[in-house]
Amino acid sequence: MVFKEYDYDNQPIVEIVNEIMADAVKNRASDIHFDPTPDKLKVRFRIDGDLVDYAYVPNAFKKNMTTRIKIISGMNITESRLPQDGAIKTELEGKPLDMRVSALPIVDGEKVVIRILDYSTSLQGIDNIGFSDVNLEKVKRMLEVPNGIILTTGATGSGKSTTTYAMLQRLNTPELNVITVEDPVEMKIEGLNQVQVMAEIGLTFAAALRSILRQDPDVIMIGEIRDNETARIAVRSAITGHLVVSTIHTNNTLNTIERLTDMDIERYLLGTALVGLISQRLAKKLCPKCRGSRPATEYEKLVIKKAINLDIDNLYTPVGCDDCLGGYRGRVPIHEVCEIDQDIKDAITNSTPKEQLRKLVYGNNKTISLLQDGLKKVVNGLTSFEEILRVIDIETDFGDGDEELRMALLGKLPTKKQESEEDNTSQENNNNQNEEITQPSSDIKEPEKTTEPEIKSQPKIDPNNPDFEIPTEDKLSFNQSDVNFGEEMSYDDFGDDYLDDDY
Repeated sequence: MVFKEYDYDNQPIVEIVNEIMADAVKNRASDIHFDPTPDKLKVRFRIDGDLVDYAYVPNAFKKNMTTRIKIISGMNITESRLPQDGAIKTELEGKPLDMRVSALPIVDGEKVVIRILDYSTSLQGIDNIGFSDVNLEKVKRMLEVPNGIILTTGATGSGKSTTTYAMLQRLNTPELNVITVEDPVEMKIEGLNQVQVMAEIGLTFAAALRSILRQDPDVIMIGEIRDNETARIAVRSAITGHLVVSTIHTNNTLNTIERLTDMDIERYLLGTALVGLISQRLAKKLCPKCRGSRPATEYEKLVIKKAINLDIDNLYTPVGCDDCLGGYRGRVPIHEVCEIDQDIKDAITNSTPKEQLRKLVYGNNKTISLLQDGLKKVVNGLTSFEEILRVIDIETDFGDGDEELRMALLGKLPTKKQESEEDNTSQENNNNQNEEITQPSSDIKEPEKTTEPEIKSQPKIDPNNPDFEIPTEDKLSFNQSDVNFGEEMSYDDFGDDYLDDDY
């Protein structure tokens, strides 16, 4: 993307704002940032997860641009001391364009961020959002369950909403009554009954859910489980004959279970209600036009062998061309799909320790972890090895049973090359030691034997002996210079506590 300069003196600010938004869409930007500084307004695009400078607005036109954005997003242009939210709905080249706008007062002015909503991927269904064949079959089985709760987890911006809407597309049939409660309603879908949360008038997630249960729903979608009350109602809805689909902010499967138990949900209810957990993250996607190939390092070979048991010689690598940004174009999801079977349900109900629960979840290849799914996409050329290491949390995504794999990722496990070098070094050391060991020479004299001085025994003191005499004080003389008792002490130094009857 080329840095752009505008003629602010001759070009209307309205046209400049429109052009900025159009360029953002064409460059596949997910967000537009307007960052005020003391001398200018920086315009940046977030492309494939990274912020890129797009243009600078002089100080003289900074206020005009902010005001224009607030006008078209329906904000109050006279209020610059409080945060505000707005929305922009328009069309670009005949396609509908939906944007969310946020204004935040900071020291140097108002920072404005425009989120560009693109749910074209969601509309294509779960078959086209990046699931592997194994994980896709798991998700389809989850959606066929008549009641229970399916949670999509991940950090902010990891694509949870895209996955959730894709699942709703599959459930959106004339035979089912599907009701959603969202804040905000990000995408309107025909056939769904969508409720917009308005906390300022008391229409919260919990209040909406209580009313939804009286609307004879088959499927309930909750935009996000944020508090204990919403979590409890969602779980109780799931065990009373409804299929509940929602999202929650956690890192992986085990953390999701811990988070739900921390929300005061009884374990027996949670174990009964859970159907499946989908954890996901986004990694940059290699540009298919310019990606190259390189020999894999010993470290990469070791990690891939330990994680997915594959022997590789070469890996794809980013190169860079006019159609991409640094060798990457778009993003690919990394998934971890866990089907909650009866063994896991019993473990949750019985408060099984985390490490035992980890073995039930990941043992016998029952669940493909985030790292394993990511490395498979590395081998297939969808992303790079470096990207997977960036999105995987080595500290929290592994347990005691994965210590060898974790050490390999940290580079603390020797590779085959290092093991070979260590074996050669050890063999050389043994050979050198064998060469240094020789037979003793006959010229070497044995050391002379030394005799220890004879110690005379002292006479025993016998009090019954008539010659025994108790030494008097004058006979107990010694040279004070030969003995150092340190600083003199008195009874006052010890205190009265030491002066009892025993003394």
